[in-house]
Amino acid sequence: MNKANDQAEPGIIPLDFGLPFNRRRVAFSSARRNDSAPAALVREEPEISIIAPLHNESPNVLPLAEQILEAFREENRKLEVILVDDASSDDTWARILEAQRRDGRVRGLRHLEPGGQSAALWTGFAASRGEIVATLDGDLQNDPADLPQMVRELATFDLICGVRARRMDSPVRRISSGVARWARKQALGVDFQDIGCNLRALKRPVLSTLLPFDALHRFIPVLAQDAGALVKEIPVKHHPRVAGRSKYGVWNRLGRGMWDLAMVCWYRKRQLRNIAVVEHARPPALPFWNPFNAARSFCAGNKWIPPGCRRNCC
Repeated sequence: MNKANDQAEPGIIPLDFGLPFNRRRVAFSSARRNDSAPAALVREEPEISIIAPLHNESPNVLPLAEQILEAFREENRKLEVILVDDASSDDTWARILEAQRRDGRVRGLRHLEPGGQSAALWTGFAASRGEIVATLDGDLQNDPADLPQMVRELATFDLICGVRARRMDSPVRRISSGVARWARKQALGVDFQDIGCNLRALKRPVLSTLLPFDALHRFIPVLAQDAGALVKEIPVKHHPRVAGRSKYGVWNRLGRGMWDLAMVCWYRKRQLRNIAVVEHARPPALPFWNPFNAARSFCAGNKWIPPGCRRNCC
């Protein structure tokens, strides 16, 4: 992929996410648009942001965007749909641009090199502007029609996680997920039913509890709950994949997941906890009495003004 051509492509807006210290550190901050961005591409601030990471999902892009917008057709709040292309080698980016032309609420973000699902989610988080953020996979196995109910549940919770009641996956994937759930329960002491489901809705402050690392998408509920967020799981629909190919196998779901679990376990033991803090209130300063001012006032008005008195009666 030619970076120079991508950056020169008409309509492309470079985003600055503020990379501090070195290129491997990623700061969470709102994306700042280039000053040269066309005014027509600057939109009003949305209240709900929906993020879908995509990698080689060309046939699924347009149906996904249409289903998301249809699911929120009755929603009065402003909406943005953020489609993040993780350096796909097929026509995914072209389909995203087509979806954007069809509806101005669609935003297209593109990685110039592959980063993975968690990196694409983080890019979406950083670029999102809504106080409510929702995520789902781009393979059409998650049903966007479940998102409005999840958003409504945020009235009493901070994070809503989907649980695929009837998973349309192969036996190998279901078994590996069961083993991973057992391992997380033993190592972390928490038991979420379906931590691998990327269909979620959350309040924006929850994003401050997250860390930018590979496999973040598997541990969002754990990190959020550790920080004190109220997390609820609700059953959601799950569809069989009808186009494209799964990006996960036994090794990157189960084998590498054990390394990720060890890292999160270490972090939870070492992270700073919320500690109650009190501050001693500073006593009010006593009025400063200047004898020279008192003498001047006495000479001018032939009377003495007590220190701190501002009334004309003195």
